[in-house]
Amino acid sequence: MKVLYAASEALPFAASGGLADVAGSLPQALKRRRVDCRVVMPLYGTIKDEFRATMKFITNIMVPVSWRRQYCGVFEAKAGGVTYYLIDNEYYFKRSTLYGHYDDGERYAFFSRAILEILPYIDFKPDIIHCNDWQTSLVPVYYTTIYGSKEGYTGIKTIATIHNIQYQGKYGKEILGDVFGLGEETTPLVEFGDCINLMKGAIECANKVTTVSNTYAGEILDPWFSHGLDPILKERSYKLSGILNGIDTKNYDPETDKDIFCNYSAKEPENKAKNKAALQEIFNLPVNENTPVIGIVSRLVSHKGFDLIKRVMWEVLETTDVQLAVLGSGDWEYESFFKELATAFPEKVGLRLGFVPDMARKIYAGSDLFLMPSKSEPCGLSQMVALRYGSIPIVRETGGLKDTITDSGDGKGNGFTFKSYDAYDMLDAIRRALAAYGDKKLWDKLVKRALKCDNSWGKSAKEYIALYESLLAE
Repeated sequence: MKVLYAASEALPFAASGGLADVAGSLPQALKRRRVDCRVVMPLYGTIKDEFRATMKFITNIMVPVSWRRQYCGVFEAKAGGVTYYLIDNEYYFKRSTLYGHYDDGERYAFFSRAILEILPYIDFKPDIIHCNDWQTSLVPVYYTTIYGSKEGYTGIKTIATIHNIQYQGKYGKEILGDVFGLGEETTPLVEFGDCINLMKGAIECANKVTTVSNTYAGEILDPWFSHGLDPILKERSYKLSGILNGIDTKNYDPETDKDIFCNYSAKEPENKAKNKAALQEIFNLPVNENTPVIGIVSRLVSHKGFDLIKRVMWEVLETTDVQLAVLGSGDWEYESFFKELATAFPEKVGLRLGFVPDMARKIYAGSDLFLMPSKSEPCGLSQMVALRYGSIPIVRETGGLKDTITDSGDGKGNGFTFKSYDAYDMLDAIRRALAAYGDKKLWDKLVKRALKCDNSWGKSAKEYIALYESLLAE
């Protein structure tokens, strides 16, 4: 089975979010299960020279972008046993950031068209092209409308994965032909809500549509979660399924992680306490093994649940022996809130604004609890990483949080959960977690249970292979 995994970012070459983790890990897991999975992505200007030095030039071609014909260089690289094809065009991709440019629509139209145009030149005809998010949503559209009947292209299946439905690739209808190179007859495929919606086009044209957790697959049929796309998803629900993401358990391993203070494991978890003491120290908090530390590593934005935290955290700190270790950046409102907390409670709140990867790992390893009260969370990786490091998650039951964390009130769960998007429901979960922390025998069992949770890519890869096989059998 041959799969071409199309993504706008992938580790180790370029990353801005969770998609890069998935595109860097899932193909490796598929490869280990004898699926010839290769990755295609842009050759961004931000890619480090050390990676560029390992790349092999294959060829260059001209790619049509509506009436334009644009240069496309094709490079090959290897990482983690996986072959990567990197699409070069300095006009589109030699920029300081991956996204947020005025011509993103044109940039990723070029990338999507290039993915299909390079197939005759790379000696690799995929059985399936697996696309991800709006940046590659035009691949199923172009395949359906232009390439599917061409010699050398017949029989390829397409899959579109929605990592976050909030970002859909919306553009004015006036550029349908001028930028995307699509005729008026294709308007019904991509038009939605009086604009061009690239994700809608992928939902219409792809053979299968997946998203990154089973719960999220159900949630996006609801207007509250769908950002307007629920009508088309309901019409095409026969295509839709949810497969939970995993994490790279070799990368996130407390037994070997060089970025944490002291290594430990599920068999020998005692050294986790040393990580806690060191974390308290670097955040200038009193070192006290009996005071629970709640970790937060996140973008500080409302849909991550920070309006709930803002509502009740002052009360928590005033009435409870607890400490916070916070790492993140985002909206001025929430950055200011945590600054106020750190000033008002200097012995209870440690704050680092920004994102420092090694500090994130120190918080996972050193915290007792990990707070993640998201309004919506398609999959979420942080709660799985927290489990991997024995930090017990407190989460709202949404998306992948619901699929990975079960409440320990039954003595079998691996965290603490609440259902309603309500500050006082979250407060109740925090209080239950703190009460459990006070019972040392119970807590030690809970930490060991968390450390043994398996959120590796193995299970997810098997589900993707089953999906691929079912699609090819149709």
